[in-house]
Amino acid sequence: MWIVDDDPSIRFVLEKALARERLPTRSFSHAGEALQALTQAAQGAAGQAPQALVSDIRMPGGSGLELLAQIKARLPSLPVIIMTAYSDLDSAVAAFQGGAFEYLPKPFDVPQAVALIRRAMQENPRPPHTPPP
Repeated sequence: MWIVDDDPSIRFVLEKALARERLPTRSFSHAGEALQALTQAAQGAAGQAPQALVSDIRMPGGSGLELLAQIKARLPSLPVIIMTAYSDLDSAVAAFQGGAFEYLPKPFDVPQAVALIRRAMQENPRPPHTPPP
C-alpha cells in the first residue's frame, strides 16, 4: 500500500494504522516521488508496484488528480483512493471520472479508512506487473 500526502501527520497515522493490520506501506511526500518509485519498480530497482494507493488531492509538485491520471495510464487496474480536506463536489466528480476507487474526505475515521484500504486491496489481490514507463 502506497501513501502519498504532503502532510507528515497523515502519512504517520495511516502508516501506524496499517502496520497494526500487518499491511506493508511505503510513503511519499509528493506525487513526483511516487511516480519515480513506480518507474523504478518497472525497472526492477525498487520492488513491486503497490497493491493499492491512497493520495491527497492537493500537494505541491503535482496534484492527486494528476497522479491518478498517470497511474491509470500505466496501471489501469490499480485501485487509487483520493483523499482531501477540501471536500467539494467538483473534486469528487473529477476523481471518479479519472478512475478513482473511492474518495475519502479528511478528517477521516481511521478504522473506516483502514477498512476502505482493505477493500481497495481486495480489488487487486496481487500486486500488478508494472509495465515499462
